[in-house]
Amino acid sequence: MTTRIVVTGTDTGIGKTVFSAGLAGLLDGFYWKPVQSGLDEETDSEAVERLAGLPSGRVLPEAHRLKSPLSPHRSAEIDGVSIEAADLAYPVLPTPLVIEGAGGLMVPINRQTRFIDIFAEWRLPVILCARTELGTINHTLLSIEALRARSIPLIGIAFIGEEVADTQRTITEFGAVHQLGRLPHLVPLTRETLRKAMFAGFDLAKIAGGE
Repeated sequence: MTTRIVVTGTDTGIGKTVFSAGLAGLLDGFYWKPVQSGLDEETDSEAVERLAGLPSGRVLPEAHRLKSPLSPHRSAEIDGVSIEAADLAYPVLPTPLVIEGAGGLMVPINRQTRFIDIFAEWRLPVILCARTELGTINHTLLSIEALRARSIPLIGIAFIGEEVADTQRTITEFGAVHQLGRLPHLVPLTRETLRKAMFAGFDLAKIAGGE
């Protein structure tokens, strides 16, 4: 299996790193985050290394590590770094690869290019992570429209949070998109609880068949 999947979100801080860790573990693959903004606390790659349960070397180094916890374009400017689209060519591997974007689709990497522009060049299938909380219907449907307007293949929605059945149904029906499953907020959040929740909440065959 040579599945390559991009994980993106409707916003920042919704739990897509935790989902990415669970997905990489579920696929027994590799994880790559092209750009990390903010180095003072645990980085997303470090969180995935702690949670995914992957063999050593499966969490690939970022193309850019930026100090300030800001949008990548601004953090790069502060660091005196220029991020170019060519820097973000995804690695080609013989095993599954989970690629996590930064924040939402419209987050800029420089003053001309956003992550959605990179995804449109890659043409890799995308999983969109969405909250189940209030406000998610608008953000999620706008994100679905943005992906489809650029002909970016969308595998489906991974909901994160407590179950809100009508909200999840509304998004999947209006968006005409697959609901891949739901990852609840886990307390405690450990490698073991994440793996158990991913197996319980998601159909691996449905996800892997999206490419």
